[in-house]
Amino acid sequence: MTTSLYPLTLYYDGGCPVCLAEMRNLMLRNQRAQRLRFVDIAAPDFQVPAGVTREELAGLLHARAPDGAWLRGVDTFVAMYEAVDLSWVARSLSSPGLRPLADRLYPWVARHRYLFPRWLAHLVFETAMRRAAQRAVPACSGGVCERGGS
Repeated sequence: MTTSLYPLTLYYDGGCPVCLAEMRNLMLRNQRAQRLRFVDIAAPDFQVPAGVTREELAGLLHARAPDGAWLRGVDTFVAMYEAVDLSWVARSLSSPGLRPLADRLYPWVARHRYLFPRWLAHLVFETAMRRAAQRAVPACSGGVCERGGS
């Protein structure tokens, strides 16, 4: 594994409502730490980086560390949630009880991601997680910043 994962570049499918909603929430959470970079593989000007194919990028969430090492699938989720101070999510996904299930379930979810209703993605990610992300960003006034309430 790489010595330093950050800044970690996430390669996500901006054409997928679920993927885009999650990345928007991560972008909000990333405002302070700036440990994540985001690349939309559905963008018209996207160019596939060396070491991976377009099909691989479209099949599972991928990330690239500064040293060029690739993370795929659940490893990417663990690293990205750790990057935005959602350590409890990262630990949960890494736990012996949940990790084998996540490793088996995520590829199925990724293959069927376009079947998830847009309203469900909006409800789960855009509404609930955006509120959480806004709480994670400090509120500043007059040069004094406080962490948002729970």
